[in-house]
Amino acid sequence: MATTRKATTHWEGNLLEGKGAVALESSGIGTFDVSWPSRAEQANGKTSPEELIAAAHSSCYSMALSHGLAQAGTPPQQVDTSAEVTFQPGTGITGIHLTVTAIVPGLDAEGFAAAAENAKANCPVSQALAATPITLTATLG
Repeated sequence: MATTRKATTHWEGNLLEGKGAVALESSGIGTFDVSWPSRAEQANGKTSPEELIAAAHSSCYSMALSHGLAQAGTPPQQVDTSAEVTFQPGTGITGIHLTVTAIVPGLDAEGFAAAAENAKANCPVSQALAATPITLTATLG
């Protein structure tokens, strides 16, 4: 069964001086302020599209890796993933770097590296962002 998630943004003003708020409507967990300076300079307590993409990517990747490891008979005890989305004003998103550390009993470093690369290639968010270079650092804990 397909699912659909919804977020809505209200924006006022022009790009550089305006401001907005993005509401995570499906979950109802909150509304978060956004602005150009929070995107192109310092966050200063506001979010950005890139931070929201990083959140989506790190969580999707963790789920994909956990699933792949379990399907291979080596379920992880723990998976910790961070995603860094780089935004260059005037160019756009120029890259995403995933960093994952996991504790996987019974799996060697080579097997973990293969599973980590497979999750990177097959995570639905990675696939949706395939036009962007995605790199990975994977460490078996």
